[in-house]
Amino acid sequence: MIRPAGTSSILQSTFGLDGRIAVVTGASSGFGAHFARVLHAAGATVVLVARRTDRLQALTDELGNRSIVVPADIGSADARAEVLTRTLDEFGRIDVLVNNAGISHPGQPRAVDESMDEFARVLDVNVASLFGLCQLAGSAMLARGGGSIVNIGSILGLVGSSSDVAYSASKGAVSSLTRALAVQWANRGVRVNCLAPGFFPTEMNTDLFESDAAMKWLRRMCPTGRPGALAELDAALLFLCAPTSTYCTGQVVVVDGGWTAA
Repeated sequence: MIRPAGTSSILQSTFGLDGRIAVVTGASSGFGAHFARVLHAAGATVVLVARRTDRLQALTDELGNRSIVVPADIGSADARAEVLTRTLDEFGRIDVLVNNAGISHPGQPRAVDESMDEFARVLDVNVASLFGLCQLAGSAMLARGGGSIVNIGSILGLVGSSSDVAYSASKGAVSSLTRALAVQWANRGVRVNCLAPGFFPTEMNTDLFESDAAMKWLRRMCPTGRPGALAELDAALLFLCAPTSTYCTGQVVVVDGGWTAA
């Protein structure tokens, strides 16, 4: 059985986040909720951000102390500003931002059928809003002389996809944006990296994991012959968030069972 990183004494001692303030967007489900649990287990105080207040409240009830809820739709500039204002008012600083919130295109139409409005909406949430949070958090981190931003990308931003061109385009942009910000901020102590998962079970891809045909395809295509388990992302996340990785910036860290190597 794969153990969550937060329960490992080795990971705790090496990648501990005691006293750190971490903001996690999209924390109401999927990667975001999992990442919030991992960072909290590593010692961080976690600011939980998403639209679904009830789910955030359930998560903060589960975590107990060292977590607060900030309901927000990060597609709104005012909401993004409120996330940073609440965090700074409550704790005086932000040490880690995990930019996880994102959307995909329901139905995944072929490129020739893609609605320009829907294409723009996906890029607005997955790229423009992510950049807006990077700006706000980055400014606060630059003022303090340090911090770590982890943008959640995808292998679909690195390799071609036969479906969902808007999502693929947005995740490719996240990788490039990460590198650009890293170069600008590296000499001022702010690191910006991208964590690019392969296929993992989340709420967003329930249909994939419930389809026997899709899972057969996935097992055939992936060199490891299986999808990932969420806990297999933990060490990479903690490495990028913790002070241990102070010389690592501008990187796209891929955790995909060998998918992009095949």
